[in-house]
Amino acid sequence: MKRSEIIARRRAFAIPGYKTLADVGFDGEWVTPYQMISKSKKGPVLVATNWLDWRSVYKNHDELKERGYLPSMDFNVVMDLALERAGRTREEIYLSQAFHLLPQQRRQNIPCRHVYESFDKITRHEAEGRTVIALGLVALDACLYFGVDAIKCIHPSANKKRYPIEWKAKELSNALLLAMAQIES
Repeated sequence: MKRSEIIARRRAFAIPGYKTLADVGFDGEWVTPYQMISKSKKGPVLVATNWLDWRSVYKNHDELKERGYLPSMDFNVVMDLALERAGRTREEIYLSQAFHLLPQQRRQNIPCRHVYESFDKITRHEAEGRTVIALGLVALDACLYFGVDAIKCIHPSANKKRYPIEWKAKELSNALLLAMAQIES
């Protein structure tokens, strides 16, 4: 499926109770704002749970407009450390998520049926024929449910008291190295 078709699917996707990227002023020529930078056509596809909650988008709108993500969030601190360890950059990966709408709050529980609907309509088309890294159990579950072969990795935002940032970065860098080896073989 063409990228423009996947973007059109994301734009058409809506579930009551969530906001779309257009609702929060972030519609663009991407499936997720992370792809302002991370939209490699050859690198691994990293699938997280969701981009952000809509309250965080409103609060950090100007900073998000610069690069599509918040560098100070644990997710991105871990991502940057892992990429550095793997000798890669954000431009060399394709970053997306299983759920393409914005919940009201961070760490809000998103029902499985909503994740599956989003993954089916959007994410599985992004992952088709690509090497995938599932970031966390929500993404892994969706990949397994839809038959997408994925390298399992801890979510970069997992509880940092239980999983220190350095440990998560090491796990992700190992997953990135494995994915790159699969792509290059």
